[in-house]
Amino acid sequence: MKALKGVLIVLLISSAIALLWDHIPIIKQSAHAVLDPSAGKILDYNVNIGMILVAGIISLFITVIQKYTVDNETLKQLKQDQKKLQQDMKDFKNHPEKYAQLQTDSLKKAGEMMSISMKSFSYTAIPIILFFRWFSDYFAAFDPPIRIFGFLNWLLAYIIFSIIFSMIFRKVFKLP
Repeated sequence: MKALKGVLIVLLISSAIALLWDHIPIIKQSAHAVLDPSAGKILDYNVNIGMILVAGIISLFITVIQKYTVDNETLKQLKQDQKKLQQDMKDFKNHPEKYAQLQTDSLKKAGEMMSISMKSFSYTAIPIILFFRWFSDYFAAFDPPIRIFGFLNWLLAYIIFSIIFSMIFRKVFKLP
């Protein structure tokens, strides 16, 4: 429950940053002061390669945070337990009392997994919100809009590249 309160607080702060981006200049100015000369220069050099690099760097940041803030051994064990419970639920689907108990156990394990997994969210949510708002400003400055590889908008390109990099980094860092 304590972990969920922390996540809720971070979620509220992140939402406030996103909503107040244009209303409290220091938020926007600070993000631009850091990201314009770094990520902005990378994107200015070549928007296609730049988007790949920036998505890779952000994915690496998220993966490293997850690696060192989450108890991955416990998470791996909970996933194995969850898999076993799912199999048991299939075996006992015609036994309502046993099935109900297994379902309760499964929900408890799912809650534990979520609590463990959300710990890294507390460290990454605010930087990611700042990055997304900055991305929005960066790409809004172009008329006509820039397309990554000629057809992807920045958000879709980021999502695709970050999924690819996340899968690679999760394998490299041996995350569950």
